[in-house]
Amino acid sequence: MNSPLIQLLVLAGIAIFLILRLKSVLGTREGFEKPPEAQKPENRTRRDFEVIEGGPDRDITDHVPEDSPQAQELAAMKRIEPAFSVGDFVQGARGAYEMIVMGFERGNLKEIEPFLAEDVFETFVGVVAAREDQGLTIEAEFVGVRETAIQDVHFDKDSNRAEITMRFVGELTSVVRDRGGDIVEGSPTSVKRQKDVWTFARVMGTDDPNWLLVATDA
Repeated sequence: MNSPLIQLLVLAGIAIFLILRLKSVLGTREGFEKPPEAQKPENRTRRDFEVIEGGPDRDITDHVPEDSPQAQELAAMKRIEPAFSVGDFVQGARGAYEMIVMGFERGNLKEIEPFLAEDVFETFVGVVAAREDQGLTIEAEFVGVRETAIQDVHFDKDSNRAEITMRFVGELTSVVRDRGGDIVEGSPTSVKRQKDVWTFARVMGTDDPNWLLVATDA
């Protein structure tokens, strides 16, 4: 048997040995490591159980103390309307506050009328009309809301009418000018802080998702 043939057979044997060895190692590794799916279901089930079973409703306790009268009223509202989110309401009330304040300051009442109860709208109309009779105009810019918090909650289980009272602290610049354009109050550069307590109302469980501003108090 010549030398080249011997060398070829030796190389072939080495190649077969390496292939078998590699398959053996890979097979051992695949059989030893636990697939990620084998551990995840057990951990996920335990974590969900700890959060859901017997735990507080974070959507409520993030805004009012647990077991407070306000928390109980919010829970009763959510039993009537499970899709109701306290967090979404608070965010919506914050946006409504800015929109209504600026609409009132600038006298653009038609834009905010759909968000006001009838008596609140009539009060706003009276104030804006009095300003106009005196020849006063207001230039205002909204800076931001420093505080948004639920102050009180009432829920009538007979009518399903809910009322949520919010406390706001807003910041804005406001200038009052007379007929001649002279400033009689405020400053275009001085930011004033404004505190308001507003009550929004809605009948839970109805198709109408809109909350109305039904009362204002400073």
